Amino acid sequence: MSQNNIASLKLLTQSNYYTHETDWQYMSFSLYKDFCKCEATALAKLKDDWKPTSNPVPLLVGNYTHSYFESQESHEKFISENESAMLSNRGKSKGQLKAPFKVADSMIKALKDDYFFRQAYLPGEKEKIVTGEINGTQWKGKIDSLNLDAGYFCDLKTVDDINKKHWNTDLGRYTNFIFDRGYHLQMAIYKELIKQTFGVECEPLIFAVSKQEPPAKLAIDFTDTESLSYMNFALQELEDNQKHILDVMHGEIKPKRCEKCEYCRQTAMLSGFTHASEIELS
Repeated sequence: MSQNNIASLKLLTQSNYYTHETDWQYMSFSLYKDFCKCEATALAKLKDDWKPTSNPVPLLVGNYTHSYFESQESHEKFISENESAMLSNRGKSKGQLKAPFKVADSMIKALKDDYFFRQAYLPGEKEKIVTGEINGTQWKGKIDSLNLDAGYFCDLKTVDDINKKHWNTDLGRYTNFIFDRGYHLQMAIYKELIKQTFGVECEPLIFAVSKQEPPAKLAIDFTDTESLSYMNFALQELEDNQKHILDVMHGEIKPKRCEKCEYCRQTAMLSGFTHASEIELS
C-alpha cells in the first residue's frame, strides 16, 4: 500500500471500529467471513442496501457476556442501550430478564468464579484495537484481552454447546465449533496484527462458555501441530481469496449469490425450471 493511501486511512477508535466507513478501509475477520458465506449478501450489507432480520438475541447474549468482562461501565452501558430487548414486557415475568439473559448471567458467574479464567483473562488490556497489513491489504482487529507482557491474548466465545459436532462442507467432515466457524483463522489474523502493531509474538487462547444451564467451560490453545497447521493453511487461503473479495467490493467483479441465505431468498427471481431429480439439498 502506498504512503498516500496509508495516510488517508481513518484512525480507528472504539466508536468507529464497527462502522461501514472503516470497513471500506480495513478488512476484518467478520467482513471476510461474510464474503466467504455469500458475496451478494456481504456487499449489500456493506453498502447499507440491506439489513438482516434474523433473531438478534444470540448476538446480544454474547455481547452481554463480553461487556461484563470488559468493564463495569461497558456492561452498564450495554444494559442501558439494550434493556427493551432483554426484559420481558408481559405476564408475571414483566420487567424481569428474559430466559436467554438469565442463562447469560449463569455464564458470567461460571467464568468469574473460575480461578484459572480469572488468572488468564482478567489481567489483559480489554478491547484493544490492532491493525496491520496482510498481503498488501490493511486489516483491523479488536482483542478481547491482550497481555503483551506475558505474550498471549484471549478471545471469549459464547457457544450453544462446546462439544456439538458441526458438518463442514469445505472439510467434508464433522468438526468442532472452532474449525467450523473459522476461529482458528481469526486467531492467526489477530496474532499477525498484534505482531505488526506492537512487535510482540503472542500466543492465542480461547475461553469458551456454553449457553446451557449450567454452562460448560473450556480453555483452548493452538500449540499442537494439527491446530498450527490449520491456522497456517487458513491464512494462506485468505491471502489467495483476498484479491477476489476486494474486486467484488469495488465493483470490478459481480458478487456471487449463494441462493440459500436470507438475502438471496428475499431477492431471488425465478428464471427457469429445475429438474425434480436435481434439487439441491442442504
